[in-house]
Amino acid sequence: MKIIEYFEQTNELQKYLREQIVQGDWRAAKFLYEVLEQGKLSERYGESTRLLLLVEDGNLLAFCTLAERDEIVEEETEPDMKPWIGFVYTYPTHRGNRYSEKLIRYACCLAKQDGYGKVYLSSNEVGLYEKYGFIYLKRLHTLWGEETQVFEKEADCSKYDE
Repeated sequence: MKIIEYFEQTNELQKYLREQIVQGDWRAAKFLYEVLEQGKLSERYGESTRLLLLVEDGNLLAFCTLAERDEIVEEETEPDMKPWIGFVYTYPTHRGNRYSEKLIRYACCLAKQDGYGKVYLSSNEVGLYEKYGFIYLKRLHTLWGEETQVFEKEADCSKYDE
């Protein structure tokens, strides 16, 4: 099992990974697939956006992004509210193995290496991200006009084990 970065892969492997992403049973997985198909991930979420994928034996187990922006109305965020962890997803057959936690820790370590002190995440899940060390910050609005919770966490590498 290893974490790979989407944009570091060959075009052929990227296509294969997109085909696995769209198989997710979550509407955001389908949305991510469309954004990737259109080649607009960096345009939408920032030039330094990374798509992190947890794979084993050619199978995609889980994924998330580490990006400059999220689906939050930009006017509601503070200028230093970045980077954002988003699109956190583990396929149903692989849940219960803490794969999301592994990806989140990796993303936090990358953020720290990039010079950030904190990472942010938006979600309406209750109790999920708190167990990964996130602290509720406030409620903001998404680009679709919905309210969402915003969480923050220190960016560090102390709990990441490769």
